[in-house]
Amino acid sequence: MQKGNIGVTTENIFPVIKKFLYSDHEIFLREMVSNAVDATQKMKTLAAQGEFKGDLGDLTVHVSLDTDKGTITISDRGIGMTEEEIDKYINQIAFSGVNDFLEKYKDQANNIIGHFGLGFYSSFMVSKKVEIVTKSYKEGSKAVKWSCDGSPAFEIDDAPDYKSVATGAPLERGTDIILYIDDDCKEFLDKQKIEGLLQKYCKFLPVPIAFGKKQEWSSDEKKMVDTAEDNIINNVEPLWTKAPSTLKDEDYKSFYRTLYPMQDEPLFWIHLNVDYPFNLTGILYFPRIKNSLELQKNKIQLYCNQVFVTDQVEGIVPEFLTLLHGVIDSPDIPLNVSRSYLQSDREVKKISTYITKKVSDRLKAIFNEDRKAYEEKWDDLKLFINYGILTEENFYDRAKEFSLMKDTEGKYFTFDEYKTLIEAGQKDKDGNLVYLYATDKDEQYSYIKAAQDKGYSVLLLDGQLDVPCIQTLEQKFEKSRFTRVDADTIDHLIQKEDAPKSNLSDSERDNLSAVFTSQLPKLDKTEFIVEVNALGEEQRPVVITQNEWMRRMKEMSRYQSGMAFYGQMPDSFNLVLNSDHRLVKAVLSTLNSELSTQLQPIEAELKGQEARLAAINQKTDKKKPEEITQEEKDEKANTQKAIDEQKDKKQQLISGFAAQNDVIHQLIDLALLQNGMLKGAALDAFLRRSVDMIK
Repeated sequence: MQKGNIGVTTENIFPVIKKFLYSDHEIFLREMVSNAVDATQKMKTLAAQGEFKGDLGDLTVHVSLDTDKGTITISDRGIGMTEEEIDKYINQIAFSGVNDFLEKYKDQANNIIGHFGLGFYSSFMVSKKVEIVTKSYKEGSKAVKWSCDGSPAFEIDDAPDYKSVATGAPLERGTDIILYIDDDCKEFLDKQKIEGLLQKYCKFLPVPIAFGKKQEWSSDEKKMVDTAEDNIINNVEPLWTKAPSTLKDEDYKSFYRTLYPMQDEPLFWIHLNVDYPFNLTGILYFPRIKNSLELQKNKIQLYCNQVFVTDQVEGIVPEFLTLLHGVIDSPDIPLNVSRSYLQSDREVKKISTYITKKVSDRLKAIFNEDRKAYEEKWDDLKLFINYGILTEENFYDRAKEFSLMKDTEGKYFTFDEYKTLIEAGQKDKDGNLVYLYATDKDEQYSYIKAAQDKGYSVLLLDGQLDVPCIQTLEQKFEKSRFTRVDADTIDHLIQKEDAPKSNLSDSERDNLSAVFTSQLPKLDKTEFIVEVNALGEEQRPVVITQNEWMRRMKEMSRYQSGMAFYGQMPDSFNLVLNSDHRLVKAVLSTLNSELSTQLQPIEAELKGQEARLAAINQKTDKKKPEEITQEEKDEKANTQKAIDEQKDKKQQLISGFAAQNDVIHQLIDLALLQNGMLKGAALDAFLRRSVDMIK
């Protein structure tokens, strides 16, 4: 028997391994099974090269659970180890000076994996004792047993009578690793837990992995019982390892269903296969996304030689492609000790750039080969494209070749095609090309119709990221701007010349504005600004619009936390009165006929008091505050009071008139109804009034 200490320079190596080097305890099983697979693959290589002449036999790796003994055993029939190899590979942790190592990496612990061969020691994260029983494939080798209780002390002894946990027969070749699970890790003695971890990490390993036996229903025992057949949990030849030329569409769809059983069929897929300047294989699927972006992320699985590493792939896959589904497998991605975190370096950047180019090339090819089929997928596909334009600095330069715009008639255009379509008719008086758009074809129907009647084309931007993309497109398109069809009255959306002036006097405009303002409803977090414009006799009498810039800021506040201020602001709408329309003219005419006698003395008094206040201000503005006399202060205050009193009188008269005028209420309610803002009791009152007004 050999006794000794593991070759480290500190007594604290195992607490370091258990608490520091590994981010997640469950990866111990991945490391153990991966080591067993590596040993098996080496055995197959030796046989292929003729260095091993014997019978390989069954190479299945077995994972066995013994809840009574509190053990997990990983058994393989790989190359095994001699006593000398145990001393070399197990007893000498593959770095010199743990203290120096810890000092060097104390602030960047995630940088160390794959550099120091620590995979086996992950077993001590969950084990109070670990045993290795192994027998080398080399002729004349004997079975030896290594054991360690989590301290640097170990023992090695011959094990001639040992029987493999997997077969129950004497160990011929290979290794059994027996983990005695620690008291604080008993959850790893649960069968479902272990099966779940094997499914997660080992589902596509290249060597069969068996865990227990397959089960079938026993009519005699009225329950599921074990059969004699091993329960193989993995697919040793996953689809991404095969040549694309050998695969059919149904193969890709079937594999997708294996990865994501509850998902709808994907739009299409991209098979990655590159061996220079790095090794990378995989399959990326474009899913049909229906709901939130966030719910769809973290669906790409990263593998290293068919060993699952993580589904947090933001470091290697560009941000916008984290919405894709599928798998990526590369032995060249630098990982940390637990293989759980990507390191940022130039190689990762190269891989990310390659994936972006490959996806772009594939989209461009699909667009060029079958534009009709591409257009049919566009409503599902555009989320990915828009996300890329928003988050990837150079993606627009690629995407502009296969990005589409859809109008409200359901026709699709490339950026250049649409520019050509609207260039002649949708430039304003300053030469800006105006892209009109709607976000809801039904809710904004009347605005769309007004624009179309004017000869304009209207885009339909109803996707989750269509509107957030507008600002980027405005920066990329030369001398262009996007405007929603309800952002202004039709003549002001694309203003060809200076707006026609109303023939109303300032007093009439003010009175008309005051009449409608007095009857506007009080809506939560909503404010209205009443304007009077000459829109033409054929246009609607009252139109509600919302400033494009303000609406856009509020919408962007949902996506950018730094703009939350705009999200808290009330919605501001313009209620535009068309002074050319007969109904608005009739309201003004009735107002003048019914109130002119009462309003004239008030307005005359108001004008006189305002002139007096202006004179007072002119005199006192030239003085310093301490030079203004009390008499002057009193005169100013009394004059302002008189003005306010006259304004109140005027407002009461106008409000009283407006409250009794059904036409005013009807016009306001029609405008609110058009914008989905008339509800509840107000809608009921509108309906009743509408019936009463029909004669």
